[in-house]
Amino acid sequence: MEAPKSAVEEEKHVKDGQSNAIAKDKDYYFNSYAHYSIHEEMLKDEVRTGKYQAAIMHNKNLFEGKVVLDVGCGTGILCMFAAQAGAARVIGIDCSGIIKQARKIIEVNGFSDVVELIQGKVEEVELPVDKVDIIISEWMGYFLVYENMLETVIYARDKWLAPDGLIFPDKATLYICAIEDADYKEEKIHWWHNVYGFDMSCIKEIAMQEPLVDCVESQAVVTDSFPILTINIMKATLGNASKFSSPFKISALRNDLAHAFVCYFDIHFTHGDHVVSFSTGPHSHYTHWKQTVLYMNDVLSVYKGEAIEGELSCEPNASNPRDMDIKLTFAHTTKGDSAPVKYTQHYFMR
Repeated sequence: MEAPKSAVEEEKHVKDGQSNAIAKDKDYYFNSYAHYSIHEEMLKDEVRTGKYQAAIMHNKNLFEGKVVLDVGCGTGILCMFAAQAGAARVIGIDCSGIIKQARKIIEVNGFSDVVELIQGKVEEVELPVDKVDIIISEWMGYFLVYENMLETVIYARDKWLAPDGLIFPDKATLYICAIEDADYKEEKIHWWHNVYGFDMSCIKEIAMQEPLVDCVESQAVVTDSFPILTINIMKATLGNASKFSSPFKISALRNDLAHAFVCYFDIHFTHGDHVVSFSTGPHSHYTHWKQTVLYMNDVLSVYKGEAIEGELSCEPNASNPRDMDIKLTFAHTTKGDSAPVKYTQHYFMR
């Protein structure tokens, strides 16, 4: 029979278990990108892939003869765009197993003499060069900062980008607005009250705390949009890229009900003569990022011109920094009321 553990041993066992769980969560992030299906979804996103191609190919003069680093290269599509644009050398880094297929893709398309792929974490690998002229990366996650990959891009910038180097893309803006969404909220949230005749409403609270990533119809938007985060990737500092707190004020565009907030982002490639941008908002073409929906506990009745004011705070989760903890406080003064009604809600992107 195994001897009982001492209190110190038991505490160490618990801490080791927690550390292993965190490590597994981090491994899961990289392992998830080893599956071809996620790369198929991203490559078939014509807005995403097409805009990266346009930003690189329409600014060939910036790439010709340069050394380019692709952070999180995946299948190597951005590496090949850079090589097509005339880069003298392209280095791609990816930690996931997809890099094995990426090497075959690079070879079969005739770019092996220009493109070199390295498997490993950006924070742990060494490059065959001291500095690079350009960093390209598709680092954006849902809600812009989910998965916290921007930190890795900033790390690479600080370590390898030449003093006069460039980053593609170099600017990003996250927006918030409100929507009418009674039918879908009923389907996704209130449905738990009666599941084949059983009361499962205890899950409703959990469901309300999980942001929903889905496509929002443009006609559902009931307010204007407000920029809650603007990132200049050339200047952002390591350790703070995904942590922010921002006040906002959005105004109703019509008389309606508001059931949820929606967040989306715009991306900008501003270097060179050919500036390229794209949006992931409800009024724009579909992207695989869709929009992020944050349901309100209560329904707001809004009249045209009325404002919803608040503050959104976001920071990486303490246990797994690729996850995001979001706090949303907001207030709305309804018609005839003398004081605004204030609300606070917490959301967890996992």
